[in-house]
Amino acid sequence: MSLHTGPSPVTDARPGTATATTSPRSTSRPSASGSSTASPVPPADIVVFGGTGDLAVRKLLPALYLRDRDGQLPEQTRIVATSRAGLDEAGYRDKIRGDLPGFVRDEDHDDAVVDRFVERLTHVSLDIADEDGWAGLVAELPDADKVRVFYLAIAPSLFGPVSDRLAAEGLVTAQSRLVLEKPLGHDLASALEINDAVGAVFEEHQIFRIDHYLGKESVQNLLVTRFANTFLEPLWNATWVDHVQITAAESLGVGTRGGYYDGSGALRDMIQNHLLQLLCLVAMEPPTYVGRETVRDEKLKVLQALKPLVGVDVDSHVVAGQYTAGLVEGEAVKAYRDDAEAPASTTETFVALKAEVSNWRWAGVPFYLRTGKRMESRFSEIVIQFKDVPHPMFPDADGVSEPNRLVIQLQPNEGMKLHLTAKEPGPGGIRLRPVSLDLSYAQTFDQPSPEAYERLLMDVVRGNPTLFMRRDEVEAAWRWIEPIHERWARPEHAPRRYPAGTTGPFAATTLIERDGRSWHE
Repeated sequence: MSLHTGPSPVTDARPGTATATTSPRSTSRPSASGSSTASPVPPADIVVFGGTGDLAVRKLLPALYLRDRDGQLPEQTRIVATSRAGLDEAGYRDKIRGDLPGFVRDEDHDDAVVDRFVERLTHVSLDIADEDGWAGLVAELPDADKVRVFYLAIAPSLFGPVSDRLAAEGLVTAQSRLVLEKPLGHDLASALEINDAVGAVFEEHQIFRIDHYLGKESVQNLLVTRFANTFLEPLWNATWVDHVQITAAESLGVGTRGGYYDGSGALRDMIQNHLLQLLCLVAMEPPTYVGRETVRDEKLKVLQALKPLVGVDVDSHVVAGQYTAGLVEGEAVKAYRDDAEAPASTTETFVALKAEVSNWRWAGVPFYLRTGKRMESRFSEIVIQFKDVPHPMFPDADGVSEPNRLVIQLQPNEGMKLHLTAKEPGPGGIRLRPVSLDLSYAQTFDQPSPEAYERLLMDVVRGNPTLFMRRDEVEAAWRWIEPIHERWARPEHAPRRYPAGTTGPFAATTLIERDGRSWHE
């Protein structure tokens, strides 16, 4: 099973017009001659607030390095990091030069490219709260006509104050873009407050609320799978689909994020953004064309069509869990309360829920969402489970006929599997056997998939918001999960315990099995 490579599924123009958006790595790997077919982006000044933090060092700068390696960054593009680390330009460059090998693969590391890349870097010591300390940043951004990307890899409580200071210092121009990392608040009220604060300075088209799941090749390919293949669309509805499963399982615990995570939990950290966005892409109606706003318009309609979960419905449709000590891949690990240093914590590290999209296409089809930390293994996938055949045509056959399933694998190995029933070869009668058509992106395209941040950062520079969340999407998602948190705020609520290294609490299995279904493992 193979695919032909071509333009990216997401464009920033209407059909019939030229497009400049391409897949970041599927068409951008240097050829044997060293040339690159990567689509260039405009020269930009990329300002990373929190430039010495975990996100910048592990994700943002390695992604920009790979885009530089593939010739996608113009010579004039500069990267300005701000922090309170007290580093000068040379010190920051030395830091990143030393850190990069830990976050890019050996085969992607090129000393000559590293030398070129670090020459783009500078560091500005900046205390955001010090109104007199911004002169250094202003001096680094003299060209008001150049694209300016302000990436806020900092606490959400600072999004508004930083936006205000950027405006006060005259740094906000028509060519400016603001990138906001999740979480965008901790509830609907705080999300509204943040959106109001940044919206008072930046126009909505300048604000890019990032969800790195939307930058994954397999997620983008979901649009192509649905809308560029005629055989699937007639089946993509309640008539033929039995149910949908969306799982994002992690084998890791909270690590050093215990302080943040204990005030967030799995519902805020994963369901409100990542998994609801995946649900939207599965359930959305076909847009007129795949472009800047059309996809986001259709995703919003799905969020608005989600059947509310309130009161006792939360008890029957949502399961919260928290991991205890256990074995993960043969290694003994501590309980969440020990990891987070919160001995009385009731924060959930696992959520499973049953959602319904109340519209014509999906009426009666359950969507089961599941996410957790310290699970048995790390994997993310979308399962489209089709209904069983309406009539058994082979009553005397051996073996079993299973319902068809389309499994879209997001990580660790991106690809798709279409599960079918076939006849096992051999004489004398029919023996039914489940088989699968297996598409591995790495094998089909003979190259690894890019990191999500590579694609998303380039889309920010281009000003293409298609893969980013719009304000109304974020607020609609918060409105839907808010009643769940309100129900969980009752004193008697406590997450169910599950040993680390398992598939979650038993109640999650009961949630789906009482409907006569089971989780895809």
